[in-house]
Amino acid sequence: QVQLVESGGGLVQGGGSLRLSCAASGSIFSINDMGWYRQVPGKQRELVARITSNGNTVYTDSVKGRFTISRDNAKNTVYLQMNSLKAEDTAVYYCNAFIRRIGAELSLQYWGQGTQVTVSS
Repeated sequence: QVQLVESGGGLVQGGGSLRLSCAASGSIFSINDMGWYRQVPGKQRELVARITSNGNTVYTDSVKGRFTISRDNAKNTVYLQMNSLKAEDTAVYYCNAFIRRIGAELSLQYWGQGTQVTVSS
């Protein structure tokens, strides 16, 4: 079994900051890409940021310069530091990771349960 558990969401005023965390646990052999997605009602889930196992990052244009993704490979954890938050950042944020389980030949995609981020204007 593999689990992704998120924390750090909540309510914040516009211009404020939040830090999301996502810890992977279980019978993990290795973790490849990790990332954060977000979804608002009625819209498709969209990529916010991704980070490879060696630290290369990708961001969606709307968060560049405001959000920073990082990871601690020793803790199997990915973070999303969100600064200068805007009302349009309000969404459920989901952690995502490609994980190879012990004894498996291939990596599979896993999702966290989601954490609500609400930015008041």
